[in-house]
Amino acid sequence: MDTASPLAALAAAPTRAALVLDVDGTLAPIAARPELAAVPPETRDELRRLIGRYLLVACLSGRPGDEVTRLVGVETLRCVGNHGLELDPRASELAAVVARFRESVGGSWPVEDKRLSLAFHFRDVADEAAAIAQLEIVAERARAAGLTARFGRKVLEVRPVSDWDKGRAVRALLEGCGASLALYAGDDTTDLDAFRGLGEARLEHAVRVAVASGESPPALLREADVTVQGPVGLLELLRSL
Repeated sequence: MDTASPLAALAAAPTRAALVLDVDGTLAPIAARPELAAVPPETRDELRRLIGRYLLVACLSGRPGDEVTRLVGVETLRCVGNHGLELDPRASELAAVVARFRESVGGSWPVEDKRLSLAFHFRDVADEAAAIAQLEIVAERARAAGLTARFGRKVLEVRPVSDWDKGRAVRALLEGCGASLALYAGDDTTDLDAFRGLGEARLEHAVRVAVASGESPPALLREADVTVQGPVGLLELLRSL
């Protein structure tokens, strides 16, 4: 798809427009382990330029917000973590629910504890089918405990039941800054929630960007207004803004 047409309205009215971006797989290439991920310096430079031009530039990630801030490394960038759960007024209560479930699972699988959610990664396993079968058991246990469980790019994510997902977080960010135009870019299943949030925000103009890879959810590609190839493709799109 030619990206010029859907992006033109944003570039023409940056002081009324918001850019909300996922991080892993979108700004930062996917790494074998979360701690190895890095946002390229040229992408950081581009984010700094955009912050000076647009009404809002924000990151919305599955990582904890403070970790997103360190990973992206751009001053004054608004960062919201845990897929928007950090904005839920019940965050402390929900964190306790997640902690109890982690204790009940024990050491059955290595887990990335994000306080408000848990991520069970299987990117570097030798037998992926066996890993998924084992994690399906974890997922069923999570659902039985009143949590939600959702598979993404080589990961099972377990989180509490909450109205605060990426869709609601996108709406909150847009309402908070008063944007009338917006772009959201992401690469995974949870980014479909953000796409939905753009549609519910009653904007003058919205652009849904799929950052594609060999692991892209088909629904993400179908619902996107613009598709780019990986973080390098997204960087080129940002430069056009």
